Order: sequence, then C-alpha cells, then structure tokens
Amino acid sequence: MKTSKAKALLGAGEITFETGDLAKQANGSVLVQLNGTVILVTACMSKEPREDIDFFPLLVDYQEKTYAAGRIPGGFFKREGRPKDIEILTARLVDRSIRPLFPEGVRNNVQVVCVVLSSDAENDPDVLAINGASAALSISDIPFSGPIAAVRVIKTNQGFLVNPTYQQRAEAVLDLVISANSEKILMIEAKAYQASEEDALEAIKLAHASIKEVIKAQEKLKQEAGKQKSAPALYIPDEEMFGWVKEKTKDSLSELYEKKDKELRDAFRKDLLENLAKDPKFQEQEVKPNIIKDCFEKIEKEFVRKKILNEKIRPDGRKPQDLRSITCQVGILPRTHGSALFTRGQTQSLAVTTLGTSSDEQMIEALQGQTYKHFMLHYTFPPFSVGETSPLRGPSRRETGHGALAEKSLSPVIPTKEEFPYTIRVVSEILESNGSSSMASVCAASLSLMDAGVPIKDPIAGVALGLIAEGESYLILVDIAGLEDHHGDMDFKVAGTKEGITSIQLDLKIQGINLEILNQGLKLAKNTRQEILKKMIEALNAPREKVSQFAPKITRLKINIDKVGELIGPGGRTIKRIISQAGVAIDIDDEKGEVTISAADEASLAKGVGMVEEIIRELEVGKIYKATVAKITNFGAFCDIGPTKSGLLHVSEISNNFVKNVYDELKEGDEIQVMVINIDEQGRVNLSKKQAERRANEKEHN
Repeated sequence: MKTSKAKALLGAGEITFETGDLAKQANGSVLVQLNGTVILVTACMSKEPREDIDFFPLLVDYQEKTYAAGRIPGGFFKREGRPKDIEILTARLVDRSIRPLFPEGVRNNVQVVCVVLSSDAENDPDVLAINGASAALSISDIPFSGPIAAVRVIKTNQGFLVNPTYQQRAEAVLDLVISANSEKILMIEAKAYQASEEDALEAIKLAHASIKEVIKAQEKLKQEAGKQKSAPALYIPDEEMFGWVKEKTKDSLSELYEKKDKELRDAFRKDLLENLAKDPKFQEQEVKPNIIKDCFEKIEKEFVRKKILNEKIRPDGRKPQDLRSITCQVGILPRTHGSALFTRGQTQSLAVTTLGTSSDEQMIEALQGQTYKHFMLHYTFPPFSVGETSPLRGPSRRETGHGALAEKSLSPVIPTKEEFPYTIRVVSEILESNGSSSMASVCAASLSLMDAGVPIKDPIAGVALGLIAEGESYLILVDIAGLEDHHGDMDFKVAGTKEGITSIQLDLKIQGINLEILNQGLKLAKNTRQEILKKMIEALNAPREKVSQFAPKITRLKINIDKVGELIGPGGRTIKRIISQAGVAIDIDDEKGEVTISAADEASLAKGVGMVEEIIRELEVGKIYKATVAKITNFGAFCDIGPTKSGLLHVSEISNNFVKNVYDELKEGDEIQVMVINIDEQGRVNLSKKQAERRANEKEHN
C-alpha cells in the first residue's frame, strides 16, 4: 500500500495527515503530526451487527503513552493503567464530534483508537485526535458523513489566536475547541473567564474559517487513499409492525404526553408496552419485546417533536423559554464545611464542600509535565437518582465528563492559593435526575462554596438548552428535561456569572447547526442564567465571612530560604517535634519562601505558629529575648534563645557589678532576659543581661 500525505496550515503551525505505512489491518489508519506532537488514529468496524441492542455501539479510546514525552510511568507498576481523567475527557471530545455522522440504524461495533506517540509538550494532542478520527473514518470503508475538522482558538489580552501552545493558553481568557464540517458546527467545548457572548461567537467564526482548510487536506487524503464505503445492514423497524404499533398507541400518546411527572409517565409507558406485548398478534408471531419498544420509541419521538415544534407545548406544560421551578437551600449538613441543595424541577444536586491543606492537592501527571490541583469537583450519578438499580462501581465516563464540565465552569472564580490557602474539593451528589444534572451541579456547587466561606469572585449558574429542528423550522428550548434531551437534537450547556460565560459545551444528534442558532442560544442562555442567579442569591448572596468551625485552621509565614534547613532540623527532628507537640501539619514551599501551618483548632495552630516563629525569626540587635542558660564556663554562659538559636553571655555582661564567679550568678536551666548586643559576620551572637535589666528599669521609670 503506497503512502499518502496531505497538509494544511493550522494557525502558525502545519498539520500533516499520513496513511499507508502503519496499522494497515485497520479499516482506516492515519498518522497526524503537528510539530513534535504525533498521534496515530485507527478506525475499525465489526463485520456483523450486534443483536438485541437499541443503540449505535461506538467506542472511542484515547491513550497518552508516557514514552511520548520521554518518561517512564511513575508508581509501582511501570506501565500505563486505567485511563486518566484527561484521556477519558479527550475520548469524549472525539466521540461527541463524530457520533452524529454515522447512518441511523448502524448496529456494527465501531471503535476509534487514538494513541499519542510523541509529545513536544507544546501542542495539545486533543485537537489532533479529533482530526485524526475524522481522517481515519473518511478514508476507511466505514460509512461516515465526513470529513470534519477541529480547531482550538483562544483569546488573550492581545486578541484571538488559532492553535495556541500550552504556554499561550495559560494567558487565555477564553479557550475554545470547536469541531465542524464545512458548513455547520458539530461540537463545542470552552472555558472562559467571564467572556462575553460576542467574544464566544467571534472565536467560533474564526475557528470555522481554519476548519475549512483542514477539511480540504482530509478530502485530498481521501481522494488518494480512500476505500469504497461498505453498506452494513441497518436496523429498521418492520414497516407492518411499526404501522400496527402506531395504530394501537395513537390514542394513548396524548394521555402519555399530558403526564407532567416523570415517574407517572414512565409507569404509563411501561404498562402500555406490556399490554402491547400481550396482544395475540405478537404472541402468534413471537415478536421480541425490544421490537415493540423500538417501534414505540420512534413513534413517541415523532409525536413529541411535532407537539413541541408545531404547538409550542412541552411535555411538562412549559413554554419554550420557561424555566422549571427552582429551590435553593444552604448549610443543610451539620458537620461538613459547606453544603447546598439545588433543585430544578425533578433534577436535584446536593453539593458538599470540603476544605483541606496543601497536602491534599491532587498531583496530575500529564505529557506536558507534572502539575497540582487545589480545586476539584467530583460528580456522582447513583442509580436511585432515576429510580433504577445497578451495582455501584467506580466513576463512569459520563460521571467523569459531567464533573469536569462543572469544575471547568467554576474554576474561573475560585480564589488562588495566595488568596485562600485551602485545597478545595466539592462533591455533587445527584439525588434526582430529569435533565441537566451537570448544570444543577454548577449551581449547587457555587452555593456550597459560598456556604463554606470560599471567597469566590462571583456565583455561577448554568443552564442546558435543547433544539427541535425539522427542515428549515426549528425551536430552541430552555432548561431541557430528560424527555426533551432524549428526543431532541441538541444539548447546549452554558454556565457563567452575571458578567459573562465561564464554560460552554455543545453536543448534537444532527449533522450540525448554523451560527444563527448558536447566537440565539447564547442570548437565551444569558437571560436564563440571570434568572437562576437571582434565585440562588436569595438563598445566599455572598460567601460567608469565616470558614466552618470544623474546617482546618491555616496560617502562612514567610521564611528565609537559609532558614529551611534549620526548621527541618537534622534528620527532620525539629519539624517532627513541632508537629508532634503542637498537633499541626507543616508544609514548606522552598520556591516561594513560605511555611504553611494547619491544625484542627485555633489553640493548636497558635502553638505551632509560635514554635515555628521561634525558629525562623531573625535575631535583631538591640532587641530583648527570653533565654535559657544552657552551659556555664569561667568566661560567661551560653544561652539558648528558642530551640535553634544561641548566643554567648560574657561575664562582663552579666551584671553591673564585678562578677568573680559565674556560678554565683547563674545556674544551668535558668530563664533570663537578655539583649542581643552584636551579631558578627560569622553569625555569632553576643548577649547582655545587664543591658536588658537597664532597659526594663528605664521603662518602669518612664
């Protein structure tokens, strides 16, 4: 097989697609390169469709090999293990970009695998993975309505920039990834520092212009190396059966639609399907229950969409731009550091904030290096939230993705470690779910942070918008519920403050939307966000002035770098003694010259701070200190000032009177007041007891 290449400009760099040399047994295989970052993307499809499933079995895996950055994995096991969060999130980016572009009814397994082979620690492989997935699918025989392309655009104080490096992204006030075809937008993922809707739209337009160039390169590769597309058997419900189910259920659909409560609607649907399955027609033909369900699912979808689009009536009775009822409560858990309950319709999030010390920070090992996180948000979706039963296991990809979106939404308002020395963890427990639980998590977490006394810059609210589109007609829905999400075409989530956007996430089930719909959606999200914020502020309008009494108490002290060894002591004995005696935790930052001391209560903290200050403080000439006589000689006494400092009290400085024998004046263990009268170039300290007494007498007379 000959090698084919195609190139396109991507910002200041050049993206290269190559196929023909590697992984030739895959249906499609492409090597994508941008400067020193290289990623191999393969696409495979099973030869036979899967039976007894009612979904398209697409699986996307993304792997970052540590050898790509010239490193060996840390830890006990020296090989890559379960996917890291960044790998799960990037796989989801790829999945969300390509999923709408497969034919409806495909039941063959399709797997896309993206492996980072080389990393220059400057260019993020996530955009390359999306482009590589599109290219691999486009040149393969797998049916796919591509190609598409993806681009990252940021905005800094200097303006917009296409395809930025990691370093440039650190200065971004808007960081947006968009995937699209030549005409329409397919997926958006964005983080912003209270950006305006106008800036977000401008970034999308700029990204789309670059996308068209990358698509041209993929089309060139497809012309040179593309295979003829296969025609797998598509699942299509039997026409006769479909017509019969439609006739049997036409009178029940209106009754089903009128049930506003999710549980009542689910129970009615269950009874309806069970009664259909008992019909003699099905018994005679031995039709499987899933066939009935598939037929009804399609019939219900048509009915719901027409009802919304034509009559502007939503399943729960709301108008297109109406919010569900909202209630907010804070401080509902007695021993946690902060808590809040946010309920919107039948979606409910309990957010709990925990404050920790710097030792609780999360270490992140990534291709671009090692970093630490002092703010984390974790999202859990237990089965009882939707009235179901299933085993409780580790976090799913969906839970990881929803938690990351909520964390991204809130991180722009989280104070820096210098402003607030705590490590912050928020857990969103979804207690009920009927649409947009990730945005409910944003609202609940914002309130919980304020309840914990975290000085966030502004409260954050989030909302999910939906879309029903048929031909040229469309209708945008505000605050979508589960049924509207399930049967609709779009899940458009926008979070932000009263001033601007902090995150955007767009997922589609159709093959793209235009800028007009995006513009309308951003405006609706802004107005709705203001309504939600008003409700939240009624519950708590600002962060509490103090952290919870149950939160650790933290103080920071500046330390001269030369004093770090003194504080630690030989073999760590000094710092261990302080930790043990005071009941504190101590963290030392050599680079910043800071000592962080934390304790469970104020008394322990005060004791620990006092012990540390005794060690790290610099002795000052002319200042009086309490000292302990450590050793007596015939020429004076050596005295300890604190645990690590000592000085010489010469016999001539003990008393105003002549001292013949030092032992007549002092004993080892005596506590006395001394003045520092000199510190020589070698750091040796000379003390005076008589001058300290003279200073004390002068103060009495004055």
